[in-house]
Amino acid sequence: MRVAAPMVILTLLSAGCSSSGSGGNDDAAGAAAGSGGSSGGGRGGTGGGGAGGVGGVGRGYTTAFPLTENPISEGGNWINGQTTGLDWHDMSTTPGLAIGHQSGSSYTDGTALLTGSWGPTQTVEAVVHAANPKDSCYQEVELRLRSTLTPHSCTGYEISFKATKTSGAYLIIVRWNGPIGDFTYLVNTAGAQYGVTEGDVVKATIVGNVITAYLNGTTVGTATDATYATGNPGMGMNLETGDASCIGTNGDYGFKHFTATSD
Repeated sequence: MRVAAPMVILTLLSAGCSSSGSGGNDDAAGAAAGSGGSSGGGRGGTGGGGAGGVGGVGRGYTTAFPLTENPISEGGNWINGQTTGLDWHDMSTTPGLAIGHQSGSSYTDGTALLTGSWGPTQTVEAVVHAANPKDSCYQEVELRLRSTLTPHSCTGYEISFKATKTSGAYLIIVRWNGPIGDFTYLVNTAGAQYGVTEGDVVKATIVGNVITAYLNGTTVGTATDATYATGNPGMGMNLETGDASCIGTNGDYGFKHFTATSD
Protein backbone atom coordinates (compact mmCIF):
# COMPACT_ATOMS: atom_id res chain seq x y z
CA MET A 1 0.00 0.00 0.00
CA ARG A 2 1.15 3.52 -0.68
CA VAL A 3 1.89 5.85 2.23
CA ALA A 4 1.77 9.61 2.19
CA ALA A 5 3.63 10.61 5.37
CA PRO A 6 5.33 8.80 8.28
CA MET A 7 3.49 8.34 11.55
CA VAL A 8 3.52 6.01 14.52
CA ILE A 9 -0.03 6.36 15.84
CA LEU A 10 -3.10 4.37 14.96
CA THR A 11 -4.98 6.00 12.10
CA LEU A 12 -7.87 4.72 10.01
CA LEU A 13 -7.30 5.36 6.28
CA SER A 14 -8.74 4.27 2.96
CA ALA A 15 -6.98 1.33 1.35
CA GLY A 16 -7.42 -2.31 0.38
CA CYS A 17 -5.78 -5.66 1.09
CA SER A 18 -2.12 -6.45 0.51
CA SER A 19 -2.17 -8.17 1.89
CA SER A 20 4.81 -6.60 6.42
CA GLY A 21 15.79 -12.30 14.96
CA SER A 22 18.29 -13.45 12.76
CA GLY A 23 17.80 -17.14 13.60
CA GLY A 24 16.40 -18.21 10.22
CA ASN A 25 18.24 -15.85 7.90
CA ASP A 26 20.95 -18.33 6.98
CA ASP A 27 18.36 -20.99 6.21
CA ALA A 28 16.39 -18.69 3.93
CA ALA A 29 19.39 -17.34 2.09
CA GLY A 30 20.87 -20.79 1.67
CA ALA A 31 17.65 -22.25 0.31
CA ALA A 32 17.29 -19.39 -2.14
CA ALA A 33 20.73 -20.11 -3.50
CA GLY A 34 20.02 -23.84 -3.77
CA SER A 35 17.89 -25.89 -6.09
CA GLY A 36 14.60 -24.69 -4.59
CA GLY A 37 11.28 -26.42 -4.23
CA SER A 38 8.74 -26.56 -1.46
CA SER A 39 9.00 -28.67 1.63
CA GLY A 40 7.03 -29.27 4.77
CA GLY A 41 6.59 -31.36 7.85
CA GLY A 42 6.94 -30.18 11.41
CA ARG A 43 8.88 -27.09 12.39
CA GLY A 44 12.35 -27.52 10.97
CA GLY A 45 11.26 -30.45 8.77
CA THR A 46 12.42 -30.84 5.20
CA GLY A 47 10.30 -33.49 3.53
CA GLY A 48 6.84 -34.06 2.21
CA GLY A 49 6.05 -31.23 -0.18
CA GLY A 50 3.98 -28.55 1.50
CA ALA A 51 2.84 -27.59 4.95
CA GLY A 52 2.99 -30.00 7.86
CA GLY A 53 2.12 -30.19 11.50
CA VAL A 54 -1.08 -31.16 13.29
CA GLY A 55 -3.81 -28.70 14.15
CA GLY A 56 -1.57 -25.75 13.32
CA VAL A 57 0.96 -26.67 16.02
CA GLY A 58 4.57 -26.79 14.87
CA ARG A 59 3.51 -26.16 11.29
CA GLY A 60 6.00 -25.07 8.65
CA TYR A 61 6.22 -24.31 4.94
CA THR A 62 9.16 -23.27 2.80
CA THR A 63 9.54 -22.72 -0.92
CA ALA A 64 11.97 -21.34 -3.47
CA PHE A 65 9.11 -21.16 -6.00
CA PRO A 66 10.19 -23.98 -8.35
CA LEU A 67 7.12 -23.86 -10.60
CA THR A 68 5.63 -21.61 -13.27
CA GLU A 69 2.13 -20.87 -11.96
CA ASN A 70 -0.38 -18.05 -12.33
CA PRO A 71 -1.81 -17.87 -9.73
CA ILE A 72 0.54 -19.54 -7.28
CA SER A 73 -0.83 -22.80 -5.88
CA GLU A 74 2.02 -25.25 -5.22
CA GLY A 75 -0.39 -28.15 -4.93
CA GLY A 76 -3.20 -26.23 -3.23
CA ASN A 77 -0.99 -24.69 -0.54
CA TRP A 78 -1.89 -21.08 -1.52
CA ILE A 79 -5.02 -18.98 -2.09
CA ASN A 80 -4.90 -15.64 -3.91
CA GLY A 81 -6.27 -12.12 -3.73
CA GLN A 82 -8.31 -12.18 -6.93
CA THR A 83 -9.09 -15.87 -7.29
CA THR A 84 -10.36 -16.12 -3.70
CA GLY A 85 -10.77 -12.55 -2.46
CA LEU A 86 -12.12 -11.13 -5.77
CA ASP A 87 -11.23 -7.49 -5.05
CA TRP A 88 -7.43 -7.78 -4.97
CA HIS A 89 -4.85 -9.35 -7.29
CA ASP A 90 -3.15 -12.72 -7.56
CA MET A 91 0.50 -13.67 -7.27
CA SER A 92 2.39 -15.84 -9.74
CA THR A 93 5.69 -17.69 -9.87
CA THR A 94 8.43 -18.55 -12.30
CA PRO A 95 11.28 -20.76 -11.09
CA GLY A 96 13.00 -18.87 -8.29
CA LEU A 97 10.65 -15.86 -8.11
CA ALA A 98 7.19 -14.88 -6.85
CA ILE A 99 5.65 -11.58 -7.98
CA GLY A 100 2.34 -9.76 -7.60
CA HIS A 101 0.01 -8.63 -10.36
CA GLN A 102 -1.48 -5.39 -9.08
CA SER A 103 -2.41 -2.93 -11.81
CA GLY A 104 -4.83 -0.02 -12.01
CA SER A 105 -6.67 0.64 -8.75
CA SER A 106 -4.64 1.51 -5.69
CA TYR A 107 -4.46 -0.87 -2.75
CA THR A 108 -5.55 -3.95 -4.71
CA ASP A 109 -2.22 -5.59 -3.91
CA GLY A 110 -1.17 -8.96 -5.20
CA THR A 111 -1.86 -11.26 -2.23
CA ALA A 112 -1.31 -14.95 -1.46
CA LEU A 113 -2.01 -16.77 1.82
CA LEU A 114 -1.08 -20.28 2.85
CA THR A 115 -3.90 -22.76 3.35
CA GLY A 116 -4.55 -25.09 6.28
CA SER A 117 -4.57 -24.60 10.02
CA TRP A 118 -1.84 -22.47 11.59
CA GLY A 119 -1.05 -21.72 15.20
CA PRO A 120 -1.26 -18.13 16.48
CA THR A 121 2.48 -17.62 17.08
CA GLN A 122 3.78 -17.09 13.56
CA THR A 123 7.03 -16.26 11.78
CA VAL A 124 7.32 -15.35 8.10
CA GLU A 125 10.64 -14.73 6.35
CA ALA A 126 11.55 -14.06 2.72
CA VAL A 127 14.51 -13.20 0.50
CA VAL A 128 13.96 -10.12 -1.67
CA HIS A 129 14.40 -9.62 -5.40
CA ALA A 130 14.57 -5.95 -6.38
CA ALA A 131 15.75 -4.38 -9.64
CA ASN A 132 15.14 -0.98 -11.28
CA PRO A 133 13.61 0.65 -8.18
CA LYS A 134 11.55 3.79 -8.65
CA ASP A 135 10.08 5.74 -5.74
CA SER A 136 6.95 6.83 -7.58
CA CYS A 137 5.94 3.18 -8.17
CA TYR A 138 5.65 2.35 -4.45
CA GLN A 139 6.93 -1.15 -5.11
CA GLU A 140 6.48 -2.97 -1.79
CA VAL A 141 7.31 -6.46 -0.63
CA GLU A 142 4.87 -7.59 2.02
CA LEU A 143 4.65 -10.27 4.71
CA ARG A 144 1.29 -11.39 6.10
CA LEU A 145 0.45 -12.74 9.57
CA ARG A 146 -2.85 -14.11 11.00
CA SER A 147 -4.60 -13.29 7.74
CA THR A 148 -7.74 -14.49 5.96
CA LEU A 149 -9.17 -14.12 2.44
CA THR A 150 -12.81 -14.63 1.51
CA PRO A 151 -14.88 -12.98 -1.23
CA HIS A 152 -14.69 -9.19 -0.72
CA SER A 153 -12.88 -9.53 2.60
CA CYS A 154 -9.24 -9.55 3.66
CA THR A 155 -8.20 -9.44 7.32
CA GLY A 156 -5.00 -9.77 9.30
CA TYR A 157 -1.64 -8.03 9.58
CA GLU A 158 0.68 -6.80 6.83
CA ILE A 159 4.33 -5.84 7.26
CA SER A 160 5.70 -3.98 4.21
CA PHE A 161 9.08 -2.72 3.06
CA LYS A 162 9.50 -0.38 0.11
CA ALA A 163 11.84 -1.79 -2.54
CA THR A 164 14.14 1.21 -2.77
CA LYS A 165 17.06 2.49 -0.71
CA THR A 166 16.30 6.22 -0.99
CA SER A 167 14.96 8.55 1.69
CA GLY A 168 11.52 7.72 0.29
CA ALA A 169 11.74 4.17 1.62
CA TYR A 170 9.56 3.09 4.55
CA LEU A 171 8.35 0.33 6.84
CA ILE A 172 4.64 -0.03 7.53
CA ILE A 173 2.67 -2.41 9.72
CA VAL A 174 -1.09 -2.36 9.20
CA ARG A 175 -4.21 -4.22 10.26
CA TRP A 176 -6.64 -5.10 7.47
CA ASN A 177 -10.25 -4.82 8.63
CA GLY A 178 -12.07 -6.72 5.86
CA PRO A 179 -13.49 -4.69 2.96
CA ILE A 180 -11.24 -3.05 0.43
CA GLY A 181 -10.57 0.52 1.55
CA ASP A 182 -10.55 -0.32 5.27
CA PHE A 183 -7.29 -0.68 7.18
CA THR A 184 -5.52 0.76 10.22
CA TYR A 185 -1.88 1.83 10.42
CA LEU A 186 -0.03 0.41 13.41
CA VAL A 187 3.42 1.65 12.30
CA ASN A 188 4.35 4.01 9.47
CA THR A 189 7.97 5.14 9.50
CA ALA A 190 10.17 6.41 6.67
CA GLY A 191 13.86 6.47 5.84
CA ALA A 192 16.42 4.76 3.63
CA GLN A 193 17.25 2.34 6.46
CA TYR A 194 13.84 0.69 6.00
CA GLY A 195 14.16 0.09 2.27
CA VAL A 196 15.13 -3.24 0.73
CA THR A 197 17.18 -4.34 -2.24
CA GLU A 198 18.35 -7.53 -3.94
CA GLY A 199 19.16 -10.32 -1.48
CA ASP A 200 17.87 -8.63 1.67
CA VAL A 201 16.05 -10.86 4.16
CA VAL A 202 12.78 -9.55 5.59
CA LYS A 203 11.07 -11.19 8.52
CA ALA A 204 8.00 -10.65 10.69
CA THR A 205 6.74 -12.38 13.81
CA ILE A 206 3.60 -12.23 15.92
CA VAL A 207 3.64 -13.46 19.50
CA GLY A 208 0.55 -12.73 21.54
CA ASN A 209 -0.40 -9.19 20.55
CA VAL A 210 3.14 -8.09 19.57
CA ILE A 211 4.18 -7.82 15.91
CA THR A 212 7.89 -7.40 15.17
CA ALA A 213 9.55 -6.55 11.85
CA TYR A 214 13.17 -7.45 11.02
CA LEU A 215 15.52 -6.54 8.19
CA ASN A 216 18.63 -8.68 7.77
CA GLY A 217 18.30 -9.90 11.35
CA THR A 218 17.88 -6.48 12.95
CA THR A 219 14.64 -5.38 14.60
CA VAL A 220 13.32 -2.34 12.71
CA GLY A 221 9.79 -1.94 14.09
CA THR A 222 7.22 -3.26 16.56
CA ALA A 223 3.48 -2.86 17.00
CA THR A 224 0.81 -4.18 19.34
CA ASP A 225 -2.72 -5.17 18.37
CA ALA A 226 -5.09 -7.79 19.76
CA THR A 227 -7.78 -7.75 17.05
CA TYR A 228 -6.92 -11.07 15.37
CA ALA A 229 -5.99 -14.15 17.38
CA THR A 230 -6.02 -16.56 14.43
CA GLY A 231 -5.36 -16.60 10.70
CA ASN A 232 -2.71 -17.69 8.23
CA PRO A 233 0.70 -16.42 7.10
CA GLY A 234 1.32 -15.24 3.56
CA MET A 235 2.85 -12.61 1.30
CA GLY A 236 1.94 -9.73 -1.00
CA MET A 237 3.19 -7.04 -3.37
CA ASN A 238 2.04 -3.45 -3.92
CA LEU A 239 2.42 -1.37 -7.11
CA GLU A 240 1.10 2.12 -7.81
CA THR A 241 0.68 3.05 -11.48
CA GLY A 242 -0.26 6.73 -11.33
CA ASP A 243 3.12 7.27 -12.95
CA ALA A 244 2.64 5.58 -16.33
CA SER A 245 6.26 4.41 -16.36
CA CYS A 246 5.41 2.11 -13.42
CA ILE A 247 2.92 0.06 -15.45
CA GLY A 248 4.23 -3.44 -16.09
CA THR A 249 7.10 -3.27 -13.59
CA ASN A 250 5.63 -6.05 -11.41
CA GLY A 251 8.47 -8.37 -12.35
CA ASP A 252 11.13 -5.97 -11.07
CA TYR A 253 10.58 -6.99 -7.44
CA GLY A 254 9.32 -9.95 -5.46
CA PHE A 255 10.49 -12.85 -3.31
CA LYS A 256 13.08 -15.49 -4.20
CA HIS A 257 12.44 -17.66 -1.17
CA PHE A 258 9.69 -17.82 1.48
CA THR A 259 9.37 -19.59 4.83
CA ALA A 260 6.51 -19.62 7.35
CA THR A 261 6.26 -21.38 10.71
CA SER A 262 3.79 -21.41 13.57
CA ASP A 263 3.55 -22.76 17.10
